[in-house]
Amino acid sequence: MPELVTQPYSEIARAFDELAGDDARWSRRTHGYHDLITAVHQSIVQPNASVLEIGSGAGDLLSALAPSRGVGNDISPKMVELARTNHPQHRFEVGAGEDVELGETFDYVVLSDLLPFVNDLLGLFRNVSRHSHRETRIVVHSYSELWRPTLRLLERLRLKRRTPIRNWVTAGDVENFLQLAGLESVTTVRRILLPLRIPIVSTFFNGFLANLWIIRHLCLTYWIVARVQPATGRAAPSVSVVVPAKNEAGMIERIVTETPELGSRSELIFVEGHSTDGTADEIRRQIELHPDREIVYVEQTGHGKGDAVRLAFERARYDVLIILDADLTVRPSALPSFIDAIETGRAEFVNGSRLVYDLEPGAMRFLNLLGNKLFSLVFSALLDQPVKDTLCGTKALDRHRYRQIADGRSYFGDFDPFGDFDLLLGAARLNLKIVDLPVRYHARTYGDTKISRFRHGWLLVYMAVFAFWKLKVEVFRLDANRAEET
Repeated sequence: MPELVTQPYSEIARAFDELAGDDARWSRRTHGYHDLITAVHQSIVQPNASVLEIGSGAGDLLSALAPSRGVGNDISPKMVELARTNHPQHRFEVGAGEDVELGETFDYVVLSDLLPFVNDLLGLFRNVSRHSHRETRIVVHSYSELWRPTLRLLERLRLKRRTPIRNWVTAGDVENFLQLAGLESVTTVRRILLPLRIPIVSTFFNGFLANLWIIRHLCLTYWIVARVQPATGRAAPSVSVVVPAKNEAGMIERIVTETPELGSRSELIFVEGHSTDGTADEIRRQIELHPDREIVYVEQTGHGKGDAVRLAFERARYDVLIILDADLTVRPSALPSFIDAIETGRAEFVNGSRLVYDLEPGAMRFLNLLGNKLFSLVFSALLDQPVKDTLCGTKALDRHRYRQIADGRSYFGDFDPFGDFDLLLGAARLNLKIVDLPVRYHARTYGDTKISRFRHGWLLVYMAVFAFWKLKVEVFRLDANRAEET
């Protein structure tokens, strides 16, 4: 790629070339704000992925993301020269983002503080699409127009670098460009209310106040994570249906006879959890009665539904993993719709929702219904995607996506005895497309519920607070810790 820049970017290139010569001084002056920006990107972009950053500047952000393969592109030759000197382990090229052609796709494409300087925004996003594969995440970060006067004032006071801004692009504008370029947004959030790194104060403003409903609209920056719009043509996947079963002997035969064959082929995995009603014997009997079916018996060594699900997912052999509760409050006939959502790409994590259709009499007690509605509001805000029913046991995702969630489990820890939040929070951290699928919820016909309204209710409150801390606050707390060290 040539190292020369022509119209319409020559003026912008000259401006950033001048800034490159003074980069060290400005970096010291604005390092607190840029640390905040880096911390938010690190909470989105998983390490050891391939990353393309368009508008990479001096390359510091790209390097901080710890990619397995990092490629940066910038309009300023001197910025690219500085990046090559400071970060020789990565590749940096000169050119406009709408013109760069690398002949490969990346796991992440990062557009950080780029949109105000782009001549052809639609061309940029179309080029981003060409450098994206089916599971790529496009990360867009830019500024709220409400801060425009403040940023101009900071430039005049020489507290911010003066830059030749062309565009003030809203989050709605970005979503429109994404749609036109064959992309779609997964999440849109506003972050950073106080663009300074002050111990404790930064955490309070950016981790707590910035998440309040009205105040969040005053944030300096917005962040959009997008993906390629799903294309048809994926081959029918194979399916592993996981059934945690404790004291559900009366339901096993129905599960076997009512669960349809799914996808190209399917297996039915029962995880028996220390039952006292003969559930294990009934599972073995059904295996003998149905030699034509792939039915697997697994004896649970730990306790709780979450442990059972994780054990079965590790044993599963097929492409798509789906959970079916053994009480059949959600019927097996609903499962094909979950598989279709995954197969077509319309969803990457399918979450059953019992709160759309009318409930069968006796299916859910009033306090349970009230609690479910409350937690749906809380977790929709936490996940930055609408989730109507967090505790529906029926969920589906690709097995390799589950492996990514499991590999990152140490971030949240083993805190969830149910398994629902472990999966939902893990999917949100990976910015998977989460889609609710309404299901009809029936009354239990055998055995007793394993959920205690009050004891487990308090546990759910704890998990909501824990999730808020990990997803919204800790990224800024870590930054405050670095400030304390300096």
